Amino acid sequence: MAMIELHGLGLFHGRKHLFSELDARIEWGQRIAIIGDNGSGKSSLLHLLQGGLAPSEGHMERHGGLRVGHVAQVLGGESSLSGGQRVNQALSQALALDPDLLLLDEPTNHLDAANRRSLSRMLEHFHGTLVLVTHDVALMNQTCNTLWHLHNGRLDVFNGSYADYMAERDLQRGLLDKRIAEVRRARDDAHDSLMQEQARAAGARKRGAKAIQNSKWATVRSPTKLGRGNTTAGRKQAQILQQQRELGEQLAELRPEPVIVPRFHLPATGQSSRVLIQVRDGCVGYADTAVLNGIDLQLDGGERLALTGNNGSGKSTLARAILGDPRVWRRGDWLLPAPEQIGYIDQHYATLPADANVQEALSRQVPDWPLEQLRAHLADFLFRHADAVQAPVAGLSGGEKARLSLACIAARPPQLLILDEPTNNLDLRMRAHLLEVLVVYPNALLVISHDRDFLDGLGIDRHFHCVRDHSAKGQ
Repeated sequence: MAMIELHGLGLFHGRKHLFSELDARIEWGQRIAIIGDNGSGKSSLLHLLQGGLAPSEGHMERHGGLRVGHVAQVLGGESSLSGGQRVNQALSQALALDPDLLLLDEPTNHLDAANRRSLSRMLEHFHGTLVLVTHDVALMNQTCNTLWHLHNGRLDVFNGSYADYMAERDLQRGLLDKRIAEVRRARDDAHDSLMQEQARAAGARKRGAKAIQNSKWATVRSPTKLGRGNTTAGRKQAQILQQQRELGEQLAELRPEPVIVPRFHLPATGQSSRVLIQVRDGCVGYADTAVLNGIDLQLDGGERLALTGNNGSGKSTLARAILGDPRVWRRGDWLLPAPEQIGYIDQHYATLPADANVQEALSRQVPDWPLEQLRAHLADFLFRHADAVQAPVAGLSGGEKARLSLACIAARPPQLLILDEPTNNLDLRMRAHLLEVLVVYPNALLVISHDRDFLDGLGIDRHFHCVRDHSAKGQ
């Protein structure tokens, strides 16, 4: 007997249709990765499996008294803990339940390389059933034997690794593209046949009319003869039109669902080569606790600097000190940009107003923008329909919050952009596009990220390594 069975499951958030008619089973000991674009309903499906959310349609059967451990995507908790520390704390609490079913939502977010390896080893030795939402390809290939792909409101189930799934999708896409090309050729041939038949029929009518005028037949019979020709031509054209309609329907069924590719545009306010940040013998901390000592740091306009270090090493604390966060004290000599010249996206999206909807959040950044400009700007960041721009910020997925944060930054592009784990919660397609945009961003970047591939693609100029309770030095 399966652990969990889903029967015609559907979920709606207000007017937003996430998915419907989901049918699937979770077997005891199975290891499932749920993948899909941001906002497709992955986290909501995880909440349904947990039992903390009721479906809008269909039902779910859970067999046995299941103990369920759940680690959410964007974690609450003490602000003094780093993102990685908060993930580890939540994982420890979930595993302490000795769960039959472990539900993890983006568990590698905020984790450094050492903690990612530790998580992978832990999951290898976990003997219960595992369902995780992740964009971490390495984790999926190492840990999972089943893929659930949520897209376009439906669920595809694939038994195998992520690498096998992508190979199968590439094969099926190749076959689909070939079939689409065949149907399009047939449709074009049918169109050509229709044009030829219409031209032939027009010519026949013209010749017939002329022949009737010159004929010795009684005029009472002439229209009848001409009508029979028109009927035959009309029947043939109707057959071709019917063939065209059928081919059009086939093409609509074969054509893949349209993929919305986000168009980001972060205009520059004018690059400057002047020194933006200069810290000499700096020290930062909270209350009576020093986190980093002996900070010597310089960042020039247009330069790209990565803050590196293990979880809890003080990277985010240093970023907050640069921002002038009142919770963080700083000592030493500090030359910093004016606050309005700095843009910041933190790893928990805390800068977004929780009491606003999407459009209001942007409008607060640019109160002088007319509605048309607000909507056009939001559309570039995939908020394209009325329900999307009116959606409450508090109800957005992690990826949607990341997109909205970028939209707000882009509306007033700063001289210095600080990004704290910018790829967290973004699907693979969105990560790739974010990288494309930031590669051409002409102003200064200060980036905190454990995503080595992302940093390599970004073209980082220098690394600044942080070690808690020790000095922080550039590399």
